[in-house]
Amino acid sequence: MVQYNFKTITVVPNGEDFIDIILSRTQHQTPTVVHKDYAISRLRHFYMRKVKYTQTIFHEKLSTIIDEFPCLEDIHPFYGDLLHVLYNKDHYKLALGQINTARNLIEKIAKDYVKLLKDGDSLYRYKCLKVAALGCMCTVLKRIGPSLAYLEQVRQHMARLPLIDLNTRTILICGYPNVGKSSFINKITRADVDVQPYAFTTKSLFVGHTDYKYLRYQVIDTPGILDRPFEDRNITEMCSITALAHLRAAILFFLDISGSCGYTIAQQAALFHSIKSLFLNKPLIVVCNKTDLQPLDGLSEEDMKLVNEMKADALKIAIGQGGEGTNADVLFTMSALTEEGVIAVKNAACERLLNQRVGIKMKSKKINELEKAHDQKEKLPCIPPAVLEAKAKQAAAEEKRKTEKDLEGENGGAGVYSMNLRKHYILADDEWKEDILPEILDGHNVYDFIDPDILHRVKELEREEGLRQAVGLN
Repeated sequence: MVQYNFKTITVVPNGEDFIDIILSRTQHQTPTVVHKDYAISRLRHFYMRKVKYTQTIFHEKLSTIIDEFPCLEDIHPFYGDLLHVLYNKDHYKLALGQINTARNLIEKIAKDYVKLLKDGDSLYRYKCLKVAALGCMCTVLKRIGPSLAYLEQVRQHMARLPLIDLNTRTILICGYPNVGKSSFINKITRADVDVQPYAFTTKSLFVGHTDYKYLRYQVIDTPGILDRPFEDRNITEMCSITALAHLRAAILFFLDISGSCGYTIAQQAALFHSIKSLFLNKPLIVVCNKTDLQPLDGLSEEDMKLVNEMKADALKIAIGQGGEGTNADVLFTMSALTEEGVIAVKNAACERLLNQRVGIKMKSKKINELEKAHDQKEKLPCIPPAVLEAKAKQAAAEEKRKTEKDLEGENGGAGVYSMNLRKHYILADDEWKEDILPEILDGHNVYDFIDPDILHRVKELEREEGLRQAVGLN
């Protein structure tokens, strides 16, 4: 799942600051003192290093700018079209192309002057070639100063774009300006969108989040759209059109039936019919807002006919998606001021979107293959032999061993049962465990003569006796 975060793009300095940064870094990272006793080869290496290091820093900085700015062909079409609407992709590509050209020119200049430095024969010539090389690099960079300034403006604007998850559950609010879209998103989310009693208060996309059935939903507020030709729409309107065209979302088309927004129901219905091609394959709900000022039942016959036509079109879209298409699914009334019907609209949109996403997953090829595999084969329980052996060992280990306390309780308790301590003796023959050891033998206590090392001691005594006899002591 790809996430786009344009806030991480590095700041683009202007031409003069760029040059100051590069030359200052070159001054600090390379040697600066030349002694008169240096050999000509060492002088040559000294100035060649200056030129090469400067070119390397230029290459790193310019490459960072080129790599961090997104390629419009490689990102999601929503962001590609949105960036084109906001900045004009031709100017954007031209600026990045000039940065790339400058990078290649600086690399070529460095190679040429390194060749000249190899042929130098004096300190004066080396100094002149180094100054000329750095001067040419800085001149190239100054010429792309306007492109750097343009890219910095683009970066600042991109950093202010909201973070939109293109794969999550999304609810998109659209309609004429000043019909209550921002008020609705403020009611159901924690978004703090500015609300004013004039048109085009919202000039960009705003994102909020709400919960339904323990799932997080993304709610997007779009700028107002006017019913006019495509080529006459401004940038804010095109942001809304781009979101409608590319985002997989449930659409809430807001309709101000009171007319307080400054536009009639006929104008709002005309906008609905002009952009309804963008609603295909998406859950659509028509929301009649500001019922506190004008109830739906109090509309004139002409206005009611327009509302019914929009409802019929929304029903057709719902039926085309395989939904039930009931009246309650596609037309709701609410008032953002009194909050009447606000939760009902939110719940209906979330439910429609959830049902659509579940239906798409159930129709997927993978689900069908799994169902066929399970339908045609009888799945019997199978436990591997290794698992059975492990379970048997575990059961044997868990079996409780009876202690002497347990045996005492089973055989009459204390005073009746006498513990047999000999049964745990470790002897060569188990029959020896019950043998009776004499306590007195030949008038001596037997336990005084029990020694586990008796055989070893006898051998030592025999050896000592033999030595005594050999020496003649006995």
